[in-house]
Amino acid sequence: MTVMINEVKTKGRSYTVPLITITLLFFMWGFITCMNDILIPYLKQLFSLTFFESMLVQFCFFGAYFIGSLIYFFISTSSGDPIDKVGYKKGILFGIFLAAFGCVLFYPAASLASYPLFLGALFILGLGFTVLQITANAYVSLLGPEDSASSRLNMTQAFNAFGTTIAPVLGGHLIFELFSAPDGSFSAAATKIPYLIFAGILLLVALIISRVKLPDFKVAGEEVVKGFGALEHNHLKFGVLAMFCYVGGEVAVGSFIISFLEQPQVMNLSEVVSKNYLSLYWGGAMIGRFLGAISLNHSISQGKKALYMLGAAAAVFLVIFSIVDLTFSQISFFLVFIALNFIAFFIGKSAPARTLSIFAAVNVLLLISAMLNHGGLAMYSILGIGIFNSIMFSNIYTLAISGLGKYTSQGSSLVVMAILGGAIVPIFQGFLADQFGVQHSFIIPVFCYVVILIFGGYCTKYLGHVKQDADAKSGH
Repeated sequence: MTVMINEVKTKGRSYTVPLITITLLFFMWGFITCMNDILIPYLKQLFSLTFFESMLVQFCFFGAYFIGSLIYFFISTSSGDPIDKVGYKKGILFGIFLAAFGCVLFYPAASLASYPLFLGALFILGLGFTVLQITANAYVSLLGPEDSASSRLNMTQAFNAFGTTIAPVLGGHLIFELFSAPDGSFSAAATKIPYLIFAGILLLVALIISRVKLPDFKVAGEEVVKGFGALEHNHLKFGVLAMFCYVGGEVAVGSFIISFLEQPQVMNLSEVVSKNYLSLYWGGAMIGRFLGAISLNHSISQGKKALYMLGAAAAVFLVIFSIVDLTFSQISFFLVFIALNFIAFFIGKSAPARTLSIFAAVNVLLLISAMLNHGGLAMYSILGIGIFNSIMFSNIYTLAISGLGKYTSQGSSLVVMAILGGAIVPIFQGFLADQFGVQHSFIIPVFCYVVILIFGGYCTKYLGHVKQDADAKSGH
């Protein structure tokens, strides 16, 4: 789609304030999403749930992404793009209000100590974030010159990852410590105040966005694409499966980290300590995204890439170290994974498909190590997965919709639907954890990353053939 911006109104205007506001939204979006990893062990103990039952948290939250995207897909293919009719700004505000309402619903759920009500609140919250997923990324691209849109998107996504990094520490402190029962036991009331605070912050962001002047724009009119022509492209169908596996694998691993570290044969840690290591898992994704933004930039020389990547890694590592309640000796092992990440990027030679396959292969090896080993080695293996998850979403997304032409929008909505993996995969892993133990249940994400590895290899060959055909047609 071609976005037409009112040039008269946008000339000479500074978008620093609106960009900062949207970046705050991305931070809160990541923060609240990652709070699910805190809620799972909390609700599991509170309601004496099995692992399977506790994974309904992710099922309801990420299932909302599928339901919301499916509804949006059918409306857009039959009646035109809804956001084109109401505008991106109103779409974002609607998403924020819906997410804030989901947060408010935690209060009656906690008051009644009802697990089904908690799940209902998570579903509403997920619907709100679905709307933001569809609208906010595109809106960021409008807040300034077109040629710098990519850098703005990378920055906001990095702050989204910052939210997922800080959530286990701050959110865990709020629920496990500050608002827990006086005797230290689990109480449903521990979620009341934190989620009301989250709702208040979201509404404050909505108020700021509603008052900030943003560019007027509309989507150029196009003929509505009916039917399912996008599915005629095999790489899109494979990409939808790969995205399903990626989100499923990432969410499943994050969901089980606290329970994994509680295992006597692993580290036998409490939730209060484990939440800090969970931050390392999500912090790794933040490091990897910064490194990926540099490594996959073809306009930078190899020498400068190495220098910039080293500086970015050092800066983000220090930020993470300042957040978590761990000593340097407890976090220093992460430097090894940063070094491995550097090596993997350079072996990938800035090719998205090749880099995707390499990262997926590393995660397969790390998961197998986590399943076979005990103690610190098992813990380090599972935590290292985060940094190699970093570029998977963006790489899978762009590879899947490559070359779709008029079906790009339709294909994009199908890829977003694949976030359903975050709802389904943890459920299967939860079932296996109940039957065979947490450590052996990680065989499920192993299969997920194998699929991603194969997809990367497929796209390497597919894009190679496309390039050859294009060169042949142009006479090169």
